[in-house]
Amino acid sequence: MQSVSDKYYYWYNWAVTSLGLLLTVASIVALTMPTGILNPENGFIAITAIIGFVQIIYGLIFFRLRAKTSPWIAALISAMLLTLNVISLMQDTGQLHSQYWVLWAIQAFFSGLFGVYVVAAIGFLMTLYFVLVATGEAGTQQLDIITVGAVVGTYLIGAIGYLIWRNLYIDHETKRVQKLTGQLKTNQQQAEMLIQSISDGLVVITPEGKISLINPAAARLTGWEVDEAIGLDVQLVVKLLEEDNKPINDTGNPLKAIFGQLETISADKLLVKRDGKSIVVSIVVSPVILPKTKTVSGAVAIIRDISVSRAEEKRRADFISTASHEMRTPVAAIEGYLALALNDKVSSIDSKARGFLEKAHSSTQHLGKLFQDLLTSARAEDGRLVSHPVVVEMGSYLEQLTDSLRFTAEKKGLMMDFVIGSEEHVTAGSKVIKPLYYVHVDPDRIREVITNLFDNATKYTEAGKISVGLTGNNEVIQIYIKDTGAGIPADDVPHLFQKFYRVDSSATRTIGGTGLGLFICRKIIELYNGRVWVESELNKGSTFYINLPRVSSQKATELQASEAEKALTLSQPIN
Repeated sequence: MQSVSDKYYYWYNWAVTSLGLLLTVASIVALTMPTGILNPENGFIAITAIIGFVQIIYGLIFFRLRAKTSPWIAALISAMLLTLNVISLMQDTGQLHSQYWVLWAIQAFFSGLFGVYVVAAIGFLMTLYFVLVATGEAGTQQLDIITVGAVVGTYLIGAIGYLIWRNLYIDHETKRVQKLTGQLKTNQQQAEMLIQSISDGLVVITPEGKISLINPAAARLTGWEVDEAIGLDVQLVVKLLEEDNKPINDTGNPLKAIFGQLETISADKLLVKRDGKSIVVSIVVSPVILPKTKTVSGAVAIIRDISVSRAEEKRRADFISTASHEMRTPVAAIEGYLALALNDKVSSIDSKARGFLEKAHSSTQHLGKLFQDLLTSARAEDGRLVSHPVVVEMGSYLEQLTDSLRFTAEKKGLMMDFVIGSEEHVTAGSKVIKPLYYVHVDPDRIREVITNLFDNATKYTEAGKISVGLTGNNEVIQIYIKDTGAGIPADDVPHLFQKFYRVDSSATRTIGGTGLGLFICRKIIELYNGRVWVESELNKGSTFYINLPRVSSQKATELQASEAEKALTLSQPIN
């Protein structure tokens, strides 16, 4: 289909609509009060007014609706209505001798807007009209130079119009490309506006580790100009350190590690600006993955300055730490005095008073535990959590620990079992050799984590069993604590290890708690580069998992020798 730019079809429609209005008004005037040339003899009759009115309605209303999908077809309909009106005028005013042949000639010229086929159609219509006129009235019509000229002229004018208008033709492919180009430009402008207005820093990284795009916010954070940073190595512009100001390795640098995996990496790091100053930032790096090959073709980093919020957190943590430490002393004194009052060898009280004192003593112990949790969580957040890691064989360690925990479960009427290893067991004669699972942790801290998880499992399990298990592979050891309790709603699972988060249910409100226990567990496990998580389903219980890096037997022996040597050195007197 041959066509010109859409704007010409809109202009053509307005011209046709205006002509329709003119013919309608002239016909109405001629029919109501004929004067001069405005009389029915000049073609201004009812049919002219009706077709003109249709032209007006179509041109003002329906043209726009049709032009949304195809201006070419919309304008062609306008041309057909005009053609119908011109033929009507010519038929009533001398046919091929009519003065309205001028309008027909103009229509033939503008038919070039629609391509060669419409030009040919206009010529065919004139030929058909000529045949009808020439054979009308029993063939009495005589051919003359005017009638022949009208037909030939139509073809000539149509050909001239086609030759002129074809220089403005745009094929469909070109129009589609132009439209897509316009859309792309618009989308690109919108994308640029969004990128420029984002308050967080945004950096786009190529597979070679170069910066292909950086927004003004990222430029302000790093201290580099946008034009200077483009094309540079991202690690030169976005210099990252650990929060304790220690150098960062490739595996710990999200800008480097992202090209070795297909998942988003998020971390809090220290960003060293171009002028040497440093700020704490939260950085989230997402890979750009090719859908076909599933390979990383680049990355997008979002950087946010969290220095202010981190400073506020530190102030809150310092306050909680100080307040908890100061309040523990009087609480401990109260607890001590209550214990003395309950001691029969120290004082004698009646049974009623003893009941009151026992409740007060229990509440004081709970308050002391709350202050201890607050103090521990504050230390965990600012890195002051004390840890003295040693080599621990988790099989024997858990066996001893679960023996001491078993009483808590059995007291509530729950069964308990402890499972070590899996299919790794090796049979030697009549003995079963269990695998040795060495880790490098602080046993007191790990005891705190496992005891907390076990106590939670016991508190939230009304009937059934608590299972503690230990398994692993060459890389990690895995501890799990499984219960048959009420389970945890799916919406709460992702937030379970957040500070002060508690599942909002009747069971949790009845049992009580601070919402700090699981947060502390997570912080302790992260001290040893481990991971803790939960899998749960409502009414089917929960399973808490702990993964810790496994130490080989050879490495464990070396570490134990090093620890023994260090202990011997510390025990020797200083001369």
